[in-house]
Amino acid sequence: MKATVEKLDKNQVLLEVEVEAPRVQKAIDQAYRRLVKRVNIPGFRKGKAPRFILERYIGKEPIYDEAVEIVVPPAYEEALAEHSLEPIDRPEVEIVKVEEGEPLIFKAKVEVKPEVQLGPYKGVEVEKPEVRVGEEDVDAYLKSMQERYATLKNIEDEPAAVGDIVVIDFKGTVDGEPHPGLEGSNFTLELGSGTLVPGFEEQLVGARVNEERTINITFPSDYHQKDLAGKEAVFQVTVRGIKRKELAPLDDEFAKDVSECETLDELRQDIRRRLEERRRQEIDAAVRQAVVAKVVDAATVDLPEVMVRRRIAARIRELERNLQIRKTTLDEFLKENGKNMEDLDKEFRPGAEREVKTELVLEAIAKAENIEATEEEVAAEIDKMARAFRQDPEEVRKNLGDLSFLKYDIMIKKTIDFLVENSVAVPPREGGVEEKGETAAAGE
Repeated sequence: MKATVEKLDKNQVLLEVEVEAPRVQKAIDQAYRRLVKRVNIPGFRKGKAPRFILERYIGKEPIYDEAVEIVVPPAYEEALAEHSLEPIDRPEVEIVKVEEGEPLIFKAKVEVKPEVQLGPYKGVEVEKPEVRVGEEDVDAYLKSMQERYATLKNIEDEPAAVGDIVVIDFKGTVDGEPHPGLEGSNFTLELGSGTLVPGFEEQLVGARVNEERTINITFPSDYHQKDLAGKEAVFQVTVRGIKRKELAPLDDEFAKDVSECETLDELRQDIRRRLEERRRQEIDAAVRQAVVAKVVDAATVDLPEVMVRRRIAARIRELERNLQIRKTTLDEFLKENGKNMEDLDKEFRPGAEREVKTELVLEAIAKAENIEATEEEVAAEIDKMARAFRQDPEEVRKNLGDLSFLKYDIMIKKTIDFLVENSVAVPPREGGVEEKGETAAAGE
């Protein structure tokens, strides 16, 4: 087989492939055997008609077409491998020549992954703060534990105060008319939590059980429901119950009740260890994100539109799944927020472009540094999944089927590990970026 490649505009290439005559003849013979079993020819049992009879009955073209279906796909894959091309879309195939006893010639125009011009990716400087946990952090965590393990006492004769939990029925109107979603019953609300629209909770402070109140609020101009943004609303609210938190004292008994520690000092030490570990993980994640971001920014690549559109489509599908959980549809979501599909495209495009570029850059670095997933690493990851799902590793491997996605994830993670190991940690600049980071999307 011979294959030549010609670069076209942007990331498109044109492959011209010539498949040797003996291989073509074998495919033609196989095509005859397939077709003769599918065609009813008078006077012959199915599958028993000689080839010249079949050709007289249906013509040569169907046989050649079937032969093309047999020989072209594998020949196309071989041509891609020969020239180290990675297609990102389906090819446009043109059959140039197919004849008995002659080589088959076809052309395939296809968009491939672009070349990445890598910038510096070793020795990248990244800010890495120290792991610091102060006494105020431990105190705040203890306070949250107090809140979490607080008991609730029903209040009958006292007015509701900030921090109390009220149970309310409410019904809201806009411009004097009821509005969908602005009513509820037995709704639990902690006053001062900021759960509802600003001004709502404040107007319930001082209310008593069974008291009815009229609450006037104005929805923020950037409210997520566009039809309510900036609108004034009136709510009729009935307080059905008031509960007040009673906090246990911070002492050794509290430590025993909420943990396996025997004393409050032991609990404080345990909290410090956990906060330090959490902080360490946050810093490590932020460092990974920062290293990847700098390396990606330093690289140049012509982003294929087809890859970007696929990533946008994936984000839209994820949005649809989340909306299904909320018992609504994409159309309803768009209408409620005054958007259309073009708006979603514009909204998702920057993130999709960034994801595609990050993926391409990390792949290019992995290739340059010969980073791959080993069989031992794949087996270890399968064992980890098996333990998580309490299954046999072989059962997990069987369920996964094609392991290419698992190998790819391992490769990307190893590539990010490589970048971090080869980066240079520097102290944060005074007044610089926020220390606390978010987990990097790529490879995490």
